[in-house]
Amino acid sequence: MPELHQSIAQHYHERTKYDPETIASRSQSLDWSKQPVPFKEYKIGATFDLKSYIQEAPEAFANNPDGQWWRRLSRLLFCSYGLTARMPSMGNTVYLRSSPSAGGLYPAEIYLVSKGTPLLPPGLYNYQCRTHSLMHFWESNVWQNLQEACFWHPSLENTQIALVITSVFYRSAWRYEDRAYRRIFLDTGHLLGNIELAAAISDYRPHLIGGFIDQAVDEMLYIDPQQESAIAVLPLADLLDINQNLPTGRTALPSATETEYPHLPDGELLPYFHRMTQIQPGTTGKLNLPEIKQEKSIEDKYNFPFCQKFATQTTQIDWGEKLDKLESTILKRRSTRAYSGDDLTLDELKSLLDFTYQSEHYLDQGLDICPDYFDLNLIQTFIVTSGVEGLETGCYYYAPKAQELRQIRFKNFRRELHFLCLGQELGRDASAVIFHTADLRAAVHQYGDRVYRYLHMDAGHLGQKLNLAATRLSIGVSGIGGFFDDKVNEVLGIPIDEAVLYITTLGRQR
Repeated sequence: MPELHQSIAQHYHERTKYDPETIASRSQSLDWSKQPVPFKEYKIGATFDLKSYIQEAPEAFANNPDGQWWRRLSRLLFCSYGLTARMPSMGNTVYLRSSPSAGGLYPAEIYLVSKGTPLLPPGLYNYQCRTHSLMHFWESNVWQNLQEACFWHPSLENTQIALVITSVFYRSAWRYEDRAYRRIFLDTGHLLGNIELAAAISDYRPHLIGGFIDQAVDEMLYIDPQQESAIAVLPLADLLDINQNLPTGRTALPSATETEYPHLPDGELLPYFHRMTQIQPGTTGKLNLPEIKQEKSIEDKYNFPFCQKFATQTTQIDWGEKLDKLESTILKRRSTRAYSGDDLTLDELKSLLDFTYQSEHYLDQGLDICPDYFDLNLIQTFIVTSGVEGLETGCYYYAPKAQELRQIRFKNFRRELHFLCLGQELGRDASAVIFHTADLRAAVHQYGDRVYRYLHMDAGHLGQKLNLAATRLSIGVSGIGGFFDDKVNEVLGIPIDEAVLYITTLGRQR
């Protein structure tokens, strides 16, 4: 039996670490004939075609309130998860979406729940991204079921529609096996970042809910929980309706902490861990905690004595009139495949950090100045620089509350970065590499094993904002979810209890 002090979240994280001595035994030859299709199709239901609302100019709907409403919803869905390119690959077609996904596997599905509006009848819809349409596959009113499953979250009282993000596990597990659970939630975090920004473009405000009765939401959607399960719920407040300008609510609820679990063979760890992170039916009302967000800590976690500090205040990125440049950036974003090794400037790095972490600076541009995360107090940010003009090479801690970089190690780490990124040249040639980490033991103590979801979704959310800021500034960017975990801790000089969640590389495109 495992040691009692180690929860299933900690056990899962240790079990799915990549290690230089064992990674070869983990690798397998993929059967490309069994590559999962990254789309879900409903054969029966009513189709609501959304294509014309993004294809036609806005002026076409100037005197058509119904058309304007559909156009806003159409833009929201397209900028969040729409198909943005088709590419040939190994005799097949690869469909790229506005939200990035590890290996292009796209495990997420988006469902829409309507309470019933003049234009969108009550019931369940699936977003069909290949045709950019909504499939109305269940016509009964299920809004109260959603409210019950979400412990009567206040944001569901006055809103009319909500998005539910699910994950089809096999789409990622086919390639990444048990470690896929990490990537599934990073991918969901990317999608949450897109939804946050796409909502600002289309005058919605998403209210993030991560605490819900999993079984109830899965049953409401008529999905097989062995294959697919709900990950996040997002009621969409219509900012053009004064009654839907809502206060923020609690995003995260705790689950149980499981310390007594059986020996799990490879391949069974992911589904078991998912079950153990669920909030079970019959949970008492004690989980319906105060309807406020977590208090922000006053100070950043690390404050190293005598270290050199660099202020990161800077001029904000211009996202254009009515956020038109933000929309175009979302749709043209692509992961960089190779870097030239040329330097970035310190001002560029400051701008990337400012947009990602200092949302309050973007009030004048119409962005949400306090977007929903689960708990950013749990996330730490480290930056290893190999080529940033104005910064010595080395390792820095980014303190978002103080808005400063704090130098903690002096060295050129290109060689180590190449190695810990599984030999990917992206790590070696990047000008800067950003690491998101969290004290997993402390996080589990606060939220139970479900916190593993929250941590990775928050890290992916931050990573997507870095992606978009870099794209806007014509800087290359690529996220990395596969790395030698413990080697990262060695390079950063942080305790082994600090779990590495995500890596984002930045540099000049080759």
